[in-house]
Amino acid sequence: MTGAIAIVMVFSIPIIAIVTDHFQKQSKIKHKMIQDELELERLKHQNYLIETQKMRLELEQMQLGEQKDKKVL
Repeated sequence: MTGAIAIVMVFSIPIIAIVTDHFQKQSKIKHKMIQDELELERLKHQNYLIETQKMRLELEQMQLGEQKDKKVL
C-alpha cells in the first residue's frame, strides 16, 4: 500500500505541473486576446470620432455653399 501511494505521489507531481502550466498558458492567451479586443475597440472609437468630425465639416461646407447660392440669386 505504501508503495502504491509513493508511486501515485511521484507521478502526480509532474502531472500537476503540466496541468498548471497549461492553465497559465491559457490565461496568458486570454489576456492577450482581451488586450487586442481593447485596442480594436479603441481604434473603432477613434475612427468613429474622426468620421463624425469629417461629416460635420462636410455638412458645414454644404450649408455654406447653400448660403452662397442664396446670396447669388
